[in-house]
Amino acid sequence: QVQLVESGGGLVQAGGSLRLSCAASGRTFSTHVMGWFRQAPGKEREFVAAIAWSGGSTYYADSVKGRFTISRDIAKNTVYLQMNSLKPEDTGVYYCAFKRRTGWAGEYDYWGQGTQVTVSS
Repeated sequence: QVQLVESGGGLVQAGGSLRLSCAASGRTFSTHVMGWFRQAPGKEREFVAAIAWSGGSTYYADSVKGRFTISRDIAKNTVYLQMNSLKPEDTGVYYCAFKRRTGWAGEYDYWGQGTQVTVSS
C-alpha cells in the first residue's frame, strides 16, 4: 500500500503562482512514476504532469508546458508541482497519483485525496 497526502492548494488570482506538494509513504519503489492530475467541475479528470522517480525525467500536458514544473525530493519522498502564470481554466481539484510501473502510459495504482485550486479572473 502507498499513501499520498497532498497540500498547497488555495485561491489565487490569474497570473499568480501556487506550489502543490504530495508526500508518499508506504511501500514505494525507486522505479515508480508520480503524477499530477486535475478535475474541473463538470469535466473528466485529466493528466497534468508526471515524473520518473529514477532519473527525474518529466512529461507534461500541452496545456501546462512552460508554466508548470514537476519535481521531486527523494529524501522526503515528496513530489511538487510548481504552477506559475495560472489561468482561470487551471481551476479544479488536483490529485497526486503513484504508478508502480515505469513509463508514462498505463494506469496509476494509488491516488491522493485531492486539493482544490481556484484561479480567479
